[in-house]
Amino acid sequence: MGFGETFKALSDPVRREILTHLKNGPASAGEIAGRFEMTGATVSYHLKVLKNADLISETKVKNFIYYDLNTSVLEEVLLWLTDLKGEIENEA
Repeated sequence: MGFGETFKALSDPVRREILTHLKNGPASAGEIAGRFEMTGATVSYHLKVLKNADLISETKVKNFIYYDLNTSVLEEVLLWLTDLKGEIENEA
């Protein structure tokens, strides 16, 4: 996983809204899809992009797949941004 995939995944407002929903805890694909007026295939695509960027993880329970927020990737991005911001302030 690289920052390129992470920022690409974060660039879409639907994917950001999915992440915001998942901050409250795991949700099934059906629960996530119920929040949007789009096809199941489109929601699956967005979940795949988020999963490929390691922003979410999935757990299978019987016939359901639950998605959960992976905060470690977000923490890594925040650390990098904080460090970058600090370097800019030190040069001023």
